[in-house]
Formats: sequence, C-alpha cells, structure tokens
Amino acid sequence: MNPLTSTNTISSVIPKDNDGYCTIYKMDCTDGLGLMTVYEVYPGICIIYNDFEATRCQWEESFDTNMLEINHCREGREGSKLPSGSCLYLGEGDLSIHTMDNCAHNMSFPLKHYRGISVVIDLRKVAEYPPEILSESGIDISKFKDKFCADGTCFIMRAKDEIEHIFSELYSVPDCLRKPYFKLKVQELLLFLSMIDVSLEKQREQYTAPHVDIVKKIHQKLISDLHSRPTIEDLSKEFLINTATLKTTFKGIYGQPIGAYMKAYRIKQAAILLRQTQKSIAEIANDVGYENQSKFATSFRDIMKISPAEYRKENNCT
Repeated sequence: MNPLTSTNTISSVIPKDNDGYCTIYKMDCTDGLGLMTVYEVYPGICIIYNDFEATRCQWEESFDTNMLEINHCREGREGSKLPSGSCLYLGEGDLSIHTMDNCAHNMSFPLKHYRGISVVIDLRKVAEYPPEILSESGIDISKFKDKFCADGTCFIMRAKDEIEHIFSELYSVPDCLRKPYFKLKVQELLLFLSMIDVSLEKQREQYTAPHVDIVKKIHQKLISDLHSRPTIEDLSKEFLINTATLKTTFKGIYGQPIGAYMKAYRIKQAAILLRQTQKSIAEIANDVGYENQSKFATSFRDIMKISPAEYRKENNCT
C-alpha cells in the first residue's frame, strides 16, 4: 500500500524534514498499530519502511495501474487477498511485485508482527525523469509492468541470496548516509530486476479465500485452548476441510506446520508469563498446555535456546 494515496487508516502524518524527503505515517489498525516511513528517493520512486504490530490493515482507496509496488518481507508474514479472490502470503526473505490496481484493499499479518520494505514506482514519472543508471543501461522501466504483472498477475520470488544482499543492508543505514545510499540501492534493485528471467522463477502457491477463512478459524481454536491438542484428522472432520488442504494452507498462512507452530506459540506465551508474572515454572508449564514440567523445559530450550529458569533470570523476573 502507498500511504501517499490512502488516508483511510492514517491517524497522523509527521514530516521529518523541510523538503518532503522523509515522512512518517502512523496507521490505526483494528487491533494494533503500524508505522510507515516514506523516503522520496527519486522523482516517482519511494522507499517505504513498514512496521506493523497488528493482524491486519485495510483501506478504501483505488490505485493506479501505472504504479508498481515491490515488497520485501524482513520479519513476520504478510498476506494479501487479490481482486481475483485468491490469497498470497510472503514469508521472510520473499519478494513480490504487483501493480497498484491489483492491490487488494487490505493486508493481513498472521503472526501479528510484520517488518518489511516497499519500493513504489510511478512508471509514468520515472519514464519522464529516469535515474541516470536507467538511461546508461538502456533499461525501459515501463516494460517492468508487462514483464512482472502481465494480465494483472502478482509476481512472487522466493527468498534467495541476491534479494537478501540488496535489502538486508537497507535495514541498517546510518541517517547521514541515507540519501546517497538509497539512490545506490534503488539502482541496484532495478538492475537486478531487469536481469530476472520470470519464466525460471517458481511462483508461490495461492490459496482460496474460503480455505483461508477456515484455517484462520482453526488457528483461533488452537490458540484459545492450549490444553487441547486435537489431531489434524479431528480438525479436518470438525471444520469440513481436506487434511492435505488444511496442512498446506496452514503452513502457507503461518509459515510452519501446525505441530511446529503450536509448539513455538506455547513457548512464546510461556516466555511472556516468565517475564511478566511471578508464577512458578510448573504453573506456567501447565498454563501453556504442558502437564510434564520436564517436557516443557525441553521444548522451551528447543525454541528459546535457554532454560526457563535462565530465561527468567536474564529478564530480571522473580
């Protein structure tokens, strides 16, 4: 989403300078907050830092077919419901490219945490005022739309070293170097995209909206009662969904198989209790669904790489 074209969820706008180079948008979400920091790198090209602690953000604006958005997921997961009705999810390190008119009017963050970068390109403006590197290399950026978004599709690239190299450095740029560094990284990104052979990239699986809705209900059931451990077959029968579809859709949305996800979820809830309460470790183990304290300690160490007692001590909890 480009905050410059949508004000439906913006609670405040904070200019950080006098020339409009950097602006921060605070976003009101239904169950949390978001922060979008926008840098005008070139005429028609913005870099947007996205930080959300919410499960979804939505708006009502319509967008221009000549606006191209490139998204990179750094942390968490991000999902979009496309106008076609199908759903796409980005995992850590993934990259997506779509035109803004093919941008659904909401984003979801299944893990209630998302950090990423968007590069938004106004193709008309960039064609009129191209960065020097485009002119020198002979790259016609207007062709990116047909290359990556033919017939209104959304292009997804799985995490790979080349993407990590371009984007990882953008998350730790000193303030004094941002203007020149952003120009270099945008040029690097455009050159990289110009060399991609789209036909060789395996696309992310898309999921139907009804299946996504069912799996989200299953997820809510699972996290609402941590003492219950229903089997996949039990869930499949209760919610009338094929077991294979349940497995693939759950992993597509939440990034892990059900068993691994719930193990991590229980331990993360236990970590919160260790930090914020004075309950005994045995009580906390029971609260998150472990009857055996030894098994809880083993699981905790598997996930957190430290024992529950050591974790509590390191976080100054008593």
